[in-house]
Amino acid sequence: MTQLTDLFKTMAAIPSPSMHEDGVADKIIALFNEYGVAAARDAFGNVRAAVPATDESKKPLAVSAHMDVVGDFSPVNIVDDGEVLKTDGTRTLGADDKAGVAAAMMLAKTVAADKSLKHGGLEIVFTRDEEQNMSGARALDFGAFKSEYVLVLDGDRLGDFQIAGAGYTKMILSVTKTKGGHSGIDIADTRRVNAVKAIAEIMAEIPQGVYYADETGVVTSINAGAVVGGGVKNIPTGKQGADFAFYLTDAAMSNIINTDAFALYSIRSSDKAKEAALIREIEQAVERFNDKYAEKATFTVEFEEHIPPFEKSSDETMIETAKKAAAKIGMDLNVSSFHAGAETHLYAQRKNGAGVTFKPYLVGAANIYNMHSAAEYVETASMNRGFDFVKALFYTFNNA
Repeated sequence: MTQLTDLFKTMAAIPSPSMHEDGVADKIIALFNEYGVAAARDAFGNVRAAVPATDESKKPLAVSAHMDVVGDFSPVNIVDDGEVLKTDGTRTLGADDKAGVAAAMMLAKTVAADKSLKHGGLEIVFTRDEEQNMSGARALDFGAFKSEYVLVLDGDRLGDFQIAGAGYTKMILSVTKTKGGHSGIDIADTRRVNAVKAIAEIMAEIPQGVYYADETGVVTSINAGAVVGGGVKNIPTGKQGADFAFYLTDAAMSNIINTDAFALYSIRSSDKAKEAALIREIEQAVERFNDKYAEKATFTVEFEEHIPPFEKSSDETMIETAKKAAAKIGMDLNVSSFHAGAETHLYAQRKNGAGVTFKPYLVGAANIYNMHSAAEYVETASMNRGFDFVKALFYTFNNA
């Protein structure tokens, strides 16, 4: 065992469901006090800590992770077989994101103890409620930060250095105001449009899957999540998933010409221009179908941004720093984008105390498998290797 893995086990053993992170926050602050690192909770309950600069000519660097885990208050019984850390199978481990918390804490301890190191300062923040609403990150006093670059230690694979992340936009496509009728008596009336048939037609013209990709991976995608239409009203059931869908279909009415239909889509993109192009393509399809079915049916589409994207910065400083750091320790680095949401997205929309927009990066500091499940585990060697990389990043950033 190492200091890092012992620290991780200490953190992981404290249950911390979203918005119930007090126990782990108190332990973090107590340990920071032992390390000689100033730390305190902010008004929302996030933990803020800092190691002051020893060379004001250098820039500070921020490191972020989240304290909450998917799970409840049940005991975290950790099993260590020498290669992986896991639980006894009764609950989640919480390596997402206590592996990141442990790496950040160990970095602070190391930097604070290294009196010969000339650096621009280390800022650390541990947030609450990342797993549910990201309310901790949203509540941060971003103006209190001095750093421009933020390493968010919340990746799930060692060596991942992710420079852009997709936002999430909810889209609802509707076909309404059609003239209904009886599926037998009125079926030959050409004035009547079946809304389910009409929505199937327009969906066939809307892209599905990867819309745009580049060397970093998928940049923009669209996915049809649900289609609802026709005689599906007033069908009470407690069924879920595929059972619910089949029950709904089997119990629905087939003897009506349907008057309304709706489709739910998710759009994910780390490039606003590419997302705008996709949205315009969809809007043009809606315009065409409104012309095609004029006075017979109305096609509408609504878009609602839930998580903004963070786009790749033109500033290559941190990418080059990460490459040098990885080379120093002989580790493979995977510079890429990721197609999901994280706290990086919030940092990318905010500015620090100097009015400079943050440049966040999602960093994988360990190999974590089966996250958010009772089968979750983390590879011990990868945790130690991940800390080596985070430490090398900080030292390389400070030309040390």
